[in-house]
Amino acid sequence: MRVNEKTWDFISLHSEDDVKTLALRGSNDTDIDMPFALTQIAGRQAARHKLPLWHDTKGIIYPPHLNMEQCSSEQTARYKAKIAEQIFRLNGKSMETFTDITGGFGVDFTMMARTFKSATYVEQNSELCEIAAHNFPLLGVTAKIINADGTRFLESCQRQSLVFIDPSRRDRHGGRTYGISDCTPNITEILHTLLHKADYALIKLSPMLDIDKAIADLGHHVEEIHIVSVDNECKELLLTVSAEQTDSPRIYCVNGDDVWEATGHEITSISPSVGRWQYLYEPNASIMKAGCFRQIESAFGIQQIAVNSHLFVADSLLTYFPGRRFSIVNTLRMNKRELKEGLKDIPKANISVRNFPLTADRLRKRLKISDGGDDYIFATTLPGGAHILLVCRKI
Repeated sequence: MRVNEKTWDFISLHSEDDVKTLALRGSNDTDIDMPFALTQIAGRQAARHKLPLWHDTKGIIYPPHLNMEQCSSEQTARYKAKIAEQIFRLNGKSMETFTDITGGFGVDFTMMARTFKSATYVEQNSELCEIAAHNFPLLGVTAKIINADGTRFLESCQRQSLVFIDPSRRDRHGGRTYGISDCTPNITEILHTLLHKADYALIKLSPMLDIDKAIADLGHHVEEIHIVSVDNECKELLLTVSAEQTDSPRIYCVNGDDVWEATGHEITSISPSVGRWQYLYEPNASIMKAGCFRQIESAFGIQQIAVNSHLFVADSLLTYFPGRRFSIVNTLRMNKRELKEGLKDIPKANISVRNFPLTADRLRKRLKISDGGDDYIFATTLPGGAHILLVCRKI
């Protein structure tokens, strides 16, 4: 891509400036390509935390805002590369050819391409292809770049070791979609071709998608489910599929560098005896999404308070748990005298509700407690219907 020196100088000079202010101020120098400059400044600022490798690589060109918003973070892209390596290592197969048929800005492609002998980037947007051709050499990636519709390319390409698909999750009006059949491309429509053309496929889907529905849509071809969270916020649902069939896909609940594996996902309720609780455990967002509550109970020897609480208790401290850990200071019932006495020394606290009739804000007003501080209050419901507050301190 050809960009004049004055434009690059402007980008460098204003790299930390507010983009909206720059847009209003403009430039008197007609040689400066202001739309391009503003896109680059905004992109580089967004990349500082989201894509540190790109941010720290000189000469990178960034795409328009929507493409930057939709692309994976570097952290989740690196995890996808680990998934690819794991698939082929577990199955004793060589990592020969890799194709991303929904290339986009190329973040996922950049990380995964490094692990294969050859890699092909396919993208129907010609501008993104130009950006990829410029950026990949700067990032140390060798790739074949093809400006084409990914599904059509898939129909005619040679068999691949791995195909990656990140379907668009927006409808023609720009609104978000979540179902597999509502995405573009529709994975259910190209599944047969996908299984015929690739040893394995890795599919990125919305974290809002129902896991059971996804498995039903793809038959028994789902081998692995990866629920990926960053800072305890669920970001991606990743499915690996192949022509092989299984009734029990492996489930990986990921939060940052922590990965917890389970097989199957069933909800159960074992009501522990009130009064013996010393510690409370709250699973991370990925486990919440997976619903691996029975596996959590079995793996860690702890018990769920109630079927819909998603809170676990025990009388022993676990040195490792995939989520937050708390010591229980007090257990209060919802009567005025008990609440007044138990909360008299707590002017503020972090309040969460789990299977409770009040929202956190309404409960906070009722308790007359400000937000924040070192205390945590979990409001929940016991199997018999009694409402309780667990006053805790984070470990």
